[in-house]
Amino acid sequence: MTKVQTYLFFEVLRAVVIIVGGLSMLALLAQGLSRTDLILENRQSAATYFYIVMLGAPQIIALLLPLALFVASVWSLNRIHKDSEIVVAQAAGMTRWQVASPLIRLAVICAIAHLTVNLWVQPLAQRAMRETVATARADLAAALIRPGQFTNNGGQLTFYAREQVGGELRGVLISDMTDAEHPTDILARSAALIEVDGKPTLLLRDATSQQLDENEQLSILEFDQYLFDLSEFMKEESDLVLKASDKYLYELFFVDRTNYFELKEADAFLAEANSRMTTPLLNIVMVLLAIYAVLGGDFSRKGYSRRIGYATGGAIGILIVQLVLQSQAASDPALNILQWLAPLSAIGLLSYIYFGRGRHLGKIERPHIDLFRGAGGAAS
Repeated sequence: MTKVQTYLFFEVLRAVVIIVGGLSMLALLAQGLSRTDLILENRQSAATYFYIVMLGAPQIIALLLPLALFVASVWSLNRIHKDSEIVVAQAAGMTRWQVASPLIRLAVICAIAHLTVNLWVQPLAQRAMRETVATARADLAAALIRPGQFTNNGGQLTFYAREQVGGELRGVLISDMTDAEHPTDILARSAALIEVDGKPTLLLRDATSQQLDENEQLSILEFDQYLFDLSEFMKEESDLVLKASDKYLYELFFVDRTNYFELKEADAFLAEANSRMTTPLLNIVMVLLAIYAVLGGDFSRKGYSRRIGYATGGAIGILIVQLVLQSQAASDPALNILQWLAPLSAIGLLSYIYFGRGRHLGKIERPHIDLFRGAGGAAS
């Protein structure tokens, strides 16, 4: 690239980074607010909270990148064009393609990055986030152990501890409602959370177990030490169901035919797969719209608000059309072809309008001097 093209490239790139960064921070903040229950209800650490929020960044960036690229391109081109820098470049002999090529190259780079996020980074991050959230919600110890409070686990287990000193709980009460007809109440002087054969277990010391038998007689048992298994109260890993956004591309195309739930959502998976491959094309569409909005007509110091307005409407329209097509293709697989035709048609039409129509626009006409006529006139 020439110095002028390099200048245009980095001007737009700088704006893209600023806009994507700003919008992503706002989106992550909004997403983070919806995850505060992990700290309030499941008593997870701040590190776990921020880790889960950051895992949502790839999907947010992929959603915002095309629109941010359009805004950055329009803003940068409009500022450069109003400062007559584009006119100077054209006067120096640069063609329309040479002026637009830095932005097209940036759009292609963004499209490749977008495709990489869609195919590999997003499903990897989404899986890690879903597994971390499931693990946090299934952390029975963190959910139950709240000194000075009665806590409940789905109506099956009620737990109370008077206080916690280091890793030891004191003044423990457990109400086991697994058998609703014969519940068991356990009182213990102290308890500690340990693992036995890889299973979470409470080691109760100086414990007393009370239970009503079939004859409604109270049965009391005393133990110096008693192991209370918590594994049956924890959520099973099978509860973790991967959504379409969590699957890799080959998993979306080749669903498990023996899995009823995947077979039921096969059309939705196919729509998601096509969407992941077509949405990166929107980056090129957005840049072409920005180029047309600013460079698609004659130079004007008053700006190009009308063309920018039309281009903005077109950008929002193509984004909405793409989202609607993906949603409708989930129930009608025949519409998947439209997910490809929409961006490709927009690219072809905008390329023809800018590069094919009115090739003379933007060129500076130079005065023609007839040297022979001028010499003859001088001689006469």
